Amino acid sequence: MKEYVTAAMKACQAYIDNDMRSASEEKTRRVLAEFEIKIAYFQHERIIHLMVTLSFALFLLLSIAGIFIFPREFTITAILLTCIFFGLTIGYVMHYYFLENSVQKMYHMRDDIIAFLDSDLKEIGLTDSGAKKS
Repeated sequence: MKEYVTAAMKACQAYIDNDMRSASEEKTRRVLAEFEIKIAYFQHERIIHLMVTLSFALFLLLSIAGIFIFPREFTITAILLTCIFFGLTIGYVMHYYFLENSVQKMYHMRDDIIAFLDSDLKEIGLTDSGAKKS
C-alpha cells in the first residue's frame, strides 16, 4: 500500500509541476477527478487502519492489565502475547502515521489543482495553495 500511495502522489505532483500549465483545462479536470477518487480510496484505507490500530492497542492494554490483575494465571505465554500485540501496535501506528500524512499532503495537492483551475477560489481564500505544506 505504501508504494501505491507514494506512486499516486508522485504522479500527481509531477503533473502539477511539469504538465498542468501547458495541459488543457479538460485534461486537468480529468486528472483532478481521478485524484479525488484516489483520495477517497486512501481516506477509506486510513479509517480502516485507524480501527485496526485502536483494536490492537486495546488488546495490548487488556493483556498488560491481565498480567497485573491475574499474575498467577498469566504465564510466559501471556507475556509473549503482550509482546506480539506491542509489536503489531507499533507497526500499525507507523503505517497509520504514513497514511494520515499522505492524505493531508494530497489535500494540499488537490487545492493546488483547484486553485489553478479557478483563480477566484484562491482570491477569496478557499484554497490554501500558499500555505506551508507539512
